[in-house]
Amino acid sequence: MRKLLIISIPIVALISFVLIMLSGSFLKKFSVKNDSIPESIQLITQDIELENWENANEKIENLSTTWKTFIKRIQFSSERDEINSLDTSIARLRGAIAAKDKSASLIELSEAYEHWEGLGK
Repeated sequence: MRKLLIISIPIVALISFVLIMLSGSFLKKFSVKNDSIPESIQLITQDIELENWENANEKIENLSTTWKTFIKRIQFSSERDEINSLDTSIARLRGAIAAKDKSASLIELSEAYEHWEGLGK
């Protein structure tokens, strides 16, 4: 019985660690309170193309809070570099929207979406 426990506990632990590490793509598919990152990025893009900067500024705050919620779920299963890159893209996007720079805003949105797609792969 003791030998079975000595062998089974590390095996169960390793299997659970592998499942946690591979769960990123599964966890990012679920939205939080009907908020999703790709949908938020699309809505912000529409506001920027119409140069509706106040709505874009409100939606960037929504995107930021949604992203902070997702970080807690995927932090163990995604690369830290991708998480930091998406954080940086959101911060740059906030600055581009404050400056009312359409091209920089669209570039940062595109980059943020690519980082989102890269998470959990």
